[in-house]
Amino acid sequence: MQKVENGKFVTVNYKGTLDSGEVFDTSDESQPMEVMVGAGQVIQGFEQALLGMGLNETKSFTLEPDQAYGHRDEEQLHTFSREEVPPEMNPQVGDVIGLQTPDGQQIPAKIAEADDEKVVVDLNHPLAGQNLNFEIEVKAINDEPTQQMQPGCDTGGCDCSSGCSC
Repeated sequence: MQKVENGKFVTVNYKGTLDSGEVFDTSDESQPMEVMVGAGQVIQGFEQALLGMGLNETKSFTLEPDQAYGHRDEEQLHTFSREEVPPEMNPQVGDVIGLQTPDGQQIPAKIAEADDEKVVVDLNHPLAGQNLNFEIEVKAINDEPTQQMQPGCDTGGCDCSSGCSC
């Protein structure tokens, strides 16, 4: 029986929930996710859970923050004066905006606070500090990819557990 190992392309159905029961990501409403195991396309704990699984095998597991997106870091909260915010923007608490790094990369930031004087953005990953509970099922194990890379995914697979837009 073929087993998941590094270098294999694995197609997996998954459902990710928080401890509250809230579903943060699932393949239920889309096609299963395909990842190249060992290529770092998904969080390390998810990849480790896949290793050694067989075709059609299911598994439930929980990743603590250290195995997923880390702990929240309050130093990742940044305050901007209202004058620094473009006048056409009207940031609201909970909005996710794109900030540009000095090297031109876009990074998501969540509006944590907004008033007439300042805007506070949170650069922590939205799932930082959370336990992530997964239910997974291996649907295929291949030596070559079977799914085409979708627009916006530059790794050959989606890190859907991080909110990939694929």
